[in-house]
Amino acid sequence: MSSPHNSVILVDEHDNEIGTEEKLKAHELGLLHRAFSVCVLRKQNDAWQILLQQRAHGKYHSGGLWTNTCCSHPRPGEQTLHAAERRLKEEMGITAPLILADSFVYQASLDNNLTEHELDHVFIAITNSDINIILNPDEAIDYHWIDIVHLHQDIKKHPENYTAWLDRVIEIVWSSVIGT
Repeated sequence: MSSPHNSVILVDEHDNEIGTEEKLKAHELGLLHRAFSVCVLRKQNDAWQILLQQRAHGKYHSGGLWTNTCCSHPRPGEQTLHAAERRLKEEMGITAPLILADSFVYQASLDNNLTEHELDHVFIAITNSDINIILNPDEAIDYHWIDIVHLHQDIKKHPENYTAWLDRVIEIVWSSVIGT
């Protein structure tokens, strides 16, 4: 039996739990599972910026690609919001209140013959000041703030530099925060 810290929660398209599976096996088989994406935002000179991380090269997929501030999976029995707060602290050293913006289902073929098939909950944190960022080198090798409009354009021009889910996450952030 695999450790609950290395398992994902399998769900249907309505986010009803239907079981658990070892994380790597779920990605090998393309099983739908619960996930989350955290986006830390700030407003600089009347422009919204998002904090991106560059995934560590040793990650089991999408190593070296740029993505939203933090992304992961809740552990079996763990609330998704709690997991998002925990992982934001573990990956980036950031503690911030999170707001659920929306969720979506997507499926994408990845490197290493893996398939991402997730029901992804998108959480947003808004900061008005510089925050202290402490990267966990097992998770991320770099970070930077980028204007969200520029990011959206760059994803269209150079999708190979970004994770498969980032464009959809940015659309949700845009409609939830910036488009209002």
